Amino acid sequence: MYTLVPVQGITDLQKAYEENSEEIKYVVLVNCGGTVDIVDALQPEDDVVFFVIDSHKPTDVCNVYNNGQIRLLSRAEDDEGIPDFEEIFQDESEEEGEGGSDADSAGEGGAEESRQGKRRRLDEEAILKRRERRLWEEKRDRLMFDYTQFSYYGRSSAVIIFELAWKLSKDNTDLLWWAIVGVTEQILMGKVENQQYVLETGNLQGHVARLGYQGEALDDENSIHHKTAIKITYDKDLQLALYRHWTVEASLRHSMYSAVKLKLWTLRGQKKLNELLAEMGLPLVQSRQKFSAMDLVLRQEFHSMIAKLAEKYQLNDIVFASFLLQYGFRSRYCAADIVYAMLASLESMGRDKSPADCFMDALDCLSRYKKCVLEQGIEKAKQMLTCIFKQVQAALDMRQVVSAGPFVYLILQEGTLDAKMFSRPHCITLLAHFALRAYVASSRNRKAPTLPLIASAPHDLDKGTCLVVGIPPTCEDSPKK
Repeated sequence: MYTLVPVQGITDLQKAYEENSEEIKYVVLVNCGGTVDIVDALQPEDDVVFFVIDSHKPTDVCNVYNNGQIRLLSRAEDDEGIPDFEEIFQDESEEEGEGGSDADSAGEGGAEESRQGKRRRLDEEAILKRRERRLWEEKRDRLMFDYTQFSYYGRSSAVIIFELAWKLSKDNTDLLWWAIVGVTEQILMGKVENQQYVLETGNLQGHVARLGYQGEALDDENSIHHKTAIKITYDKDLQLALYRHWTVEASLRHSMYSAVKLKLWTLRGQKKLNELLAEMGLPLVQSRQKFSAMDLVLRQEFHSMIAKLAEKYQLNDIVFASFLLQYGFRSRYCAADIVYAMLASLESMGRDKSPADCFMDALDCLSRYKKCVLEQGIEKAKQMLTCIFKQVQAALDMRQVVSAGPFVYLILQEGTLDAKMFSRPHCITLLAHFALRAYVASSRNRKAPTLPLIASAPHDLDKGTCLVVGIPPTCEDSPKK
């Protein structure tokens, strides 16, 4: 028996714990809590234990060195550069001892020098202790600054949980697929380097060979599933968003990679897209039909057709390694499809839909037994990607991506079309990545690849707040911010 509570920040976390803490002894925090001092923030009872699985980094040092109430679940070999305990914490008894020494010496000095004024004399031992403490504090501040100056992401929490289940012999095909979705989300959102994605997918490929053909009924005991009912494959795929569930033309236009490479926000880019489709031998009528309704031969040869022309149209990296899930005869999804559907579902808040409702919809996208929710999420994702492309096109046409010397910025003003959509963290992050790459591709400024981007959108008009996101320069491989 457990209670699942979605949270959006530290305030939500504190409120959720306060409302559910009665008679609770164990709390599992997934993708939250790792970067704050949990004991200080939540003030739990001494017998409450927190298990933290958080990909947000750096981990708060108070959580790292709390061996009683805080249990961090991660690989021992993952190096975050955490400072040693002695370098950032000092024994309280030593501090009290130093204070007592200073007070005693001050009292003695006052007695001896009372005739000559209120001058105080500190003995050599007190001076040395004070100097040592000052040097220790300076070193600690320097270490903590180096440790906390960047925010970044570690391994996907989904992968950590899957590996834990594997070591406990409780892994299955669904857990493996969820781990794959977690890794894919990190690369699509620019949270990790390509090298880390390659390493993780290589590791998961071994598990796919072991579990990829199991088809056990996990949620529906009355259903009969054969071993071939669920199939996960590791294969080459295209960096085209949702193309299996969209039209080829729309997917090429609204995918960040192809849109930036072809500069599809310009008339010349649109002309180049038409040339690409023509040279592929893909008629406009076919390219504007849903992929599943295209001619069978064209569908089967689509990968090879676009791969042959990739170098000519500077789409060299359009092919990448990914995973596909197939269950039944018609249900076939790549991991990126699930990620986009979940992101769109998570961000589709409204007057009649709370953030918790959106979270549950996103969670349902992972279920093989709620296909209708996943299909709705895919439709929302199409709308989201379309809005992002239109906003980038408008921002470049109206020169809203402005260089401010050491960085560039994009500010979405109140009243901007679809501004409400970009008041959500994932949407504005995708927009910022797209806008920065499009700006670099179209700018004549040689420094453009070295500039980070700051994007801002209205968040709460009543409170007058806005949402701000920062994106590292395109020339840097590291996604640290």
